[in-house]
Amino acid sequence: EGEEEVGSSNLEKFVIENKEKLSADVILISDTHMISMKDPSITVGLRGMAYMEVEVVASNRDLHSGTYGGAVANPINVLCDMIASMKDENEHITIPGFYDKVQELTDAQRARLNEAPFDLAEYKEKLDIDDVHGEKGYTTIERVGIRPTLDVNGIWGGYIGEGAKTVLPSKANAKISMRLVPDQDWHEIAELFQKHFTSIAPKSVRVKVKAHHGGAPAVVSDSSVGYKAAEAAMEETFGKRPIPTREGGSIPIVALFQKELGSDPILFGFGLDTDALHSPNEHYGVKNYFIGIETIAAFFRQFRKLTEK
Repeated sequence: EGEEEVGSSNLEKFVIENKEKLSADVILISDTHMISMKDPSITVGLRGMAYMEVEVVASNRDLHSGTYGGAVANPINVLCDMIASMKDENEHITIPGFYDKVQELTDAQRARLNEAPFDLAEYKEKLDIDDVHGEKGYTTIERVGIRPTLDVNGIWGGYIGEGAKTVLPSKANAKISMRLVPDQDWHEIAELFQKHFTSIAPKSVRVKVKAHHGGAPAVVSDSSVGYKAAEAAMEETFGKRPIPTREGGSIPIVALFQKELGSDPILFGFGLDTDALHSPNEHYGVKNYFIGIETIAAFFRQFRKLTEK
């Protein structure tokens, strides 16, 4: 299909128009990861996403910062202030209506989620950070699995070349993504973002907001025949019962397949959080590759066994 990293804009139309051709006993997706090789897991939840681009414009050209500085708005300064205002001191997103449809988990569900093996000290050491950071009142596992986010993915403007140039930039830009959770709709969130971002802009600048793409969050069943087959297959190859987990990433086709094909995909990946996804030297372990082959073969055996009963 080839469009996954840019939103798969043509896939939905294709799926809707070809439901009969795409009908299947089970859908298997190997685009997720496990807790570790010692603690195998199967993903049962994914966040959705709304990806935005913003532009803040002040003057009609770059200006001399001595001649105009202090009299004309600096769009980089303004953009930074606007972005900073979209979270409060508790890392709670301040866009009105943003949390209206967020599905809150029960205490029992949260407790089960936090049963997954997690070593905070090891986590910080791997990332070379002094401390974690996120929404107050939630654990690291919860922050990446069941809570929405707002993050700047890139920001630019002004002079960034070698040496110095005393410029007051004409405009500044940023790319901002929001990870979403059930039952947030990315179209609604994109609209809320656009209205809010426009409303907080001072009169000294003009703003443009563009929605690039997005996708729906998804939760899949851990009691389906497909899941039971995956669970049995992983226990066969890893020698250990897998743990159901929720991942922070997004795979928009999962919700699409659920809605249009009436199937709960099995999110059966074998990557690790040390694979440096979306970073330099992104990689995938040879051991993971081979055990993935064995486990998927075992899945088909187990699925056949369960469906023949």
